Amino acid sequence: MARKPTKGYFVKGHFVAEGSELDLELKRALKGDVEVSKTDLKKRSDRLQALGEQLLTLRPGLMDTLDLPDKLIEAIAEAKRITHFEGKRRQMQFIGKLMRQLDDDAVAAIETALQVQHQSSAADTLRLHQAEQWRERLIADDQALQDWLTLDPDADLQHLRSLIRQARKDAQAQRAAERPGEAQRHGRSYREIFQIVRERLDAQAASQP
Repeated sequence: MARKPTKGYFVKGHFVAEGSELDLELKRALKGDVEVSKTDLKKRSDRLQALGEQLLTLRPGLMDTLDLPDKLIEAIAEAKRITHFEGKRRQMQFIGKLMRQLDDDAVAAIETALQVQHQSSAADTLRLHQAEQWRERLIADDQALQDWLTLDPDADLQHLRSLIRQARKDAQAQRAAERPGEAQRHGRSYREIFQIVRERLDAQAASQP
């Protein structure tokens, strides 16, 4: 299910999410507490534009940990496929626009994921690969679910089965609709399976001496 649109408003062409830090600053400015200039808005816009560009370099495993709007995820996937310079530039501007619609929590999560990518240890990287491998196995092989339960006996079996069925349906629909040379897209169930597996592997690693 698509994430509900963030409530907000536009100021001089820039989207401001309700309750965000910028929203509070603007409200204080209306009361005469601080002065928010066009330069301040431009700096924030540039920062979010740069974050959007960095999202293109984020590993799939880390991307799956983020609860981003489907529209932004699709825009990032499309930008990776575009090779024409002008087309890429326009797509990155569109991504910047979508980034300005995120709330502060989502922006902070992106910054954290990018920091993890830059500072992740070999063990963290290995768990990411293991989570990706488990996800592929769970979707491709029914027996894999039984194998997974030996690692996570308290797993919500009904929910996991539902996600696997949906991920398989999404994959079939994508294969039927894809064009030659087009990168495969994945639905939310595909990402949620990864999140479940990754959380379990992380918890298991944290419990070890």
